[in-house]
Amino acid sequence: MDTAQRQREYWRKNLRVTAILMVIGFVVTFVVAFFARELSFNFFGWPFSFWMAAQGALLVYVALVWFYAHYMNRLDHEYGFDETSEGEQS
Repeated sequence: MDTAQRQREYWRKNLRVTAILMVIGFVVTFVVAFFARELSFNFFGWPFSFWMAAQGALLVYVALVWFYAHYMNRLDHEYGFDETSEGEQS
């Protein structure tokens, strides 16, 4: 596989995971807030809408950042774009 094709495939995978994570972030930020009144069940002793706004969203954002960093490190290593193989790229 030539370098240009590998770069296109790498970029396509990068865009796909970024889009998925952005959709998850959108759902956590806006959709949960929009339907907060309907989400009136208790979660760890608090109303779910309050818990999601106060704690849950932050935990989801941290998990999204961790997943993206982990996924991209693995993808970089798979395609030879990581820092350890930077000199070997030429």
